Parts: sequence; structure tokens; C-alpha cells
Amino acid sequence: QVQLVESGGGLVQPGGSLRLSCVASGIMFSNAAMGWYRQAPGKQRELVARITNSGRTNYGDSAKGRFAISRANAINTVYLQMNSLKPEDTAAYYCNAERQISGNIVKDWGQGTQVTVSS
Repeated sequence: QVQLVESGGGLVQPGGSLRLSCVASGIMFSNAAMGWYRQAPGKQRELVARITNSGRTNYGDSAKGRFAISRANAINTVYLQMNSLKPEDTAAYYCNAERQISGNIVKDWGQGTQVTVSS
């Protein structure tokens, strides 16, 4: 059974920082591409950052230059370091694991962690 458990969300002032963590179980973590997505009320879920099993990263436009994704395969964990946070970063942040199984892409999701940026 795949489990992705996010932590690290909370309330932060504009300009502040947070680090999100996602611990995965039930998958071969080192083979999976991992990502962070977010969804604000009334908006579609969007990519924040993604890291492949080889460590290649890509970011959504809103995250470039402010956020950094990394992974620690030894402890099945992916991180999202968020700096210079803005009120528009307020959203539920979801961890995603992407695997290839028999030629098909399988995506699993965590339950999400809320990030609120407000003074």
C-alpha cells in the first residue's frame, strides 16, 4: 500500500520560509519521480516542483527562484524548501509519486498539508 505523508505546513508571514517534507512508503522510492503540487480554493491543482529519480528538477513558474525541491533516497523523503513566501502561495500542498508500471504511468498522492501566508 502506497503512503505519502506530508508535513511542515503552517502559517507564515510574507517573506518567510517553510520546509515541507513528504515521507513515502510502499514504493521503490529511488525509482520514482517525486513532485509537489498545490491547490488554492477555486483553482486547479498546479505543479510546484518535480524531481526525477536521477535528480533532474523542474519548477512551476510561481516557484522558480524561490523554492527548491530535493530528495533523500536513504530515508524515502522529498523536501520542498520555500523561501520569500507570498500570500498567493497560500494553498494545500500535495506530494506526488510517479512510477512506471508495465509501461503505464502511475501517480499516487498524499493527503496534503496547508500553507497559509498571511500577516
